[in-house]
Amino acid sequence: MKRSVVPGGIGEYIAKCPKEVRGKLSLIRDAISEVAPGSTETMSYFQMPGYSYPGYDYNGMFVWFSFRKSEVRLHLRPPTIQDHKKALAGYKTSKAIVSFPMDEEIPIALVKKLVRASLKIMRNKPG
Repeated sequence: MKRSVVPGGIGEYIAKCPKEVRGKLSLIRDAISEVAPGSTETMSYFQMPGYSYPGYDYNGMFVWFSFRKSEVRLHLRPPTIQDHKKALAGYKTSKAIVSFPMDEEIPIALVKKLVRASLKIMRNKPG
């Protein structure tokens, strides 16, 4: 998917990351866009790429991604991580973050599954 680099936007965030991580971040970006068509890309939350749909709590935010040292990280709404503990057994996790090591392929099918789950949690949360 070809996108332009908007100043201060997600494309710029990816472009500023080390060359060896840009492809992985772009894969995650494309996976999120595929699972959540029409979602809004933003850089407002801690200056990391995030996605939202208007009309929900937490400004409609349901997923973010970032690069930190030797990891590509996917940030999700709780309890997404807890609900997928078995599938995430081989990865470092916290309450809301799963970290993918730089020396491994990004498990795109798992990323899509987690994004769908986070989106569902957002949509089903009583407002």
